[in-house]
Amino acid sequence: MSGLFVAKAIGKRPFLIGMIHLKALPGTPRNQGQKLTQIIDQAVQETEILAKYGLDGLIVENMHDLPYVQKVGPEILTSMTSACSQVRKVFPKDKPIGVQVLAGANKGALAVALAAELDFIRAEGFVFGHVADEGWMDAQAGELLRYRNNIGANHIKIFTDIKKKHCAHSVTSDVSIGETASAASFFLSDGLIVTGSATGSQANPQDVSEVRQATKQLPILIGSGITPENVNEFSNADGFIVGSYLKENSLWSAEMDEKRVEKMVQAVQKMTYH
Repeated sequence: MSGLFVAKAIGKRPFLIGMIHLKALPGTPRNQGQKLTQIIDQAVQETEILAKYGLDGLIVENMHDLPYVQKVGPEILTSMTSACSQVRKVFPKDKPIGVQVLAGANKGALAVALAAELDFIRAEGFVFGHVADEGWMDAQAGELLRYRNNIGANHIKIFTDIKKKHCAHSVTSDVSIGETASAASFFLSDGLIVTGSATGSQANPQDVSEVRQATKQLPILIGSGITPENVNEFSNADGFIVGSYLKENSLWSAEMDEKRVEKMVQAVQKMTYH
């Protein structure tokens, strides 16, 4: 995993990470009797598409489990472990896969990643408390890294959102995104994720520059709003996490569109770092 984001040092393009949005898992409001096997089958089909077009990595997420809760049940974690294990089997072994468990279930994500032999997690609420759709989220860095050590999962990287989407940050309005990045680095984050205000919303290139200036040693990923048309605005990033654009009409809840996948890959392949 550590070798994934060394592109800047060797002058290559940013890495492209695709999202696998699992359909609503059993027990959640939008699951109307769909079996876990059906959900996993679709995740595997989407993984095969992304592998076909040469994406550099994946993140598996329970995006359809609306409305999200901060205390997820064992049925969610076991379902995600099953799904991630199958995704791992069909995606190239030398390419990393991560997992995010909404909302802010970062310990659970680490447990899933360990059981499914994944490489990293995407964590929200790592440093600085904030208000999210699901309510107040406490910072988890200290507890999360202790948990990672206790379960023997230090090889699993933790990539952390800062000033993340779908959240209000007025309580930390006197803390800039650069200062937030520095705090995450100080608290041993393995990489930083910069987003826009919502899913599919473009990040601010000035925010990325500020984060880069504050934490030159950590990889920076763009976590929302990346399209073939705007990739060059983020040529100073180490990687892109792309979900919505890869779907029909750029709608995250729609079906994956192979033509969009191909177009996204081609746009990133033409890039070089500035």
